[in-house]
Amino acid sequence: MSMQPASVEALNERAMPVTQPMSAPNAGTAAPHIVVEGVDKRFVVPGGEIVALKDIDLTINRGEFVCLLGPSGCGKSTLLNAIAGFSAPTKGTIEVEQRKVTAPGPDRGMVFQEYALFPWMSVAANIAFGLEIKGMKRADIDARVAELLAMLKLTEFRDRFPKDLSGGMRQRVAIARVLALDSPVMLMDEPFGALDALTRRSLQDELIRIWSATGKTIVFVTHSIEESIYLADRIVVLTYRPGTIKRDIKVELPRPRDSASPAFNELKRELGALVTAEQHRFEEVELKGLTTD
Repeated sequence: MSMQPASVEALNERAMPVTQPMSAPNAGTAAPHIVVEGVDKRFVVPGGEIVALKDIDLTINRGEFVCLLGPSGCGKSTLLNAIAGFSAPTKGTIEVEQRKVTAPGPDRGMVFQEYALFPWMSVAANIAFGLEIKGMKRADIDARVAELLAMLKLTEFRDRFPKDLSGGMRQRVAIARVLALDSPVMLMDEPFGALDALTRRSLQDELIRIWSATGKTIVFVTHSIEESIYLADRIVVLTYRPGTIKRDIKVELPRPRDSASPAFNELKRELGALVTAEQHRFEEVELKGLTTD
């Protein structure tokens, strides 16, 4: 049974003051949407193995917006790919909707940093592709594509090809293609990482609007502390390899969020200290590796 999407005003009314202690959110009475339990991920490499993830336990409720945050090499994308079903964990289990994840599925839509669009297809055709594979009627496909084009402000670009679009517009098309399939879970791997600051903020606002309107569960990978605070209900900070959960912080700031506010910057400093400690650990490991070669 799905939740009704919440409005921004409703989210604001439920928000708690940032001065209260931060802790993992209450799971509530409904079954969790995503459950990661005892997950390890190891990769065999010449001369040994790399432990990318270790003892990951994570519960995400329906309709939550969760950011995975940490320095490069901490396993953020590895965990996201495991939830997507692209790469099975070495140990442990992942469940979505109380069903074990063994492969990719239509209940999980993925948005990559690279736009992954078909260059020979128009904007409208890229968005329609998944619906055609599902065998939907043409009239229903056309109606759904028109709705998404309007939602993401792409209507006037419907007949353009990806090469004719800016990076921000291409990412809008990629998001629209995932939304077309109406997956209850959206997995997003640094989708705005390659964009300039103004375009990134515009798409962040667009994503919040879509999330508020649809009530989807979003798991979003980022290395940007400010982006994670601006977007998320919860921020899960991962340690440097092996990736473990260092902190799971509930963001109790009202929406829309002001990145210049004292509360925002207080949380930014707290997260900065956590991530910087892991970055220093990464640098120490790399330096040690260079001196022992």
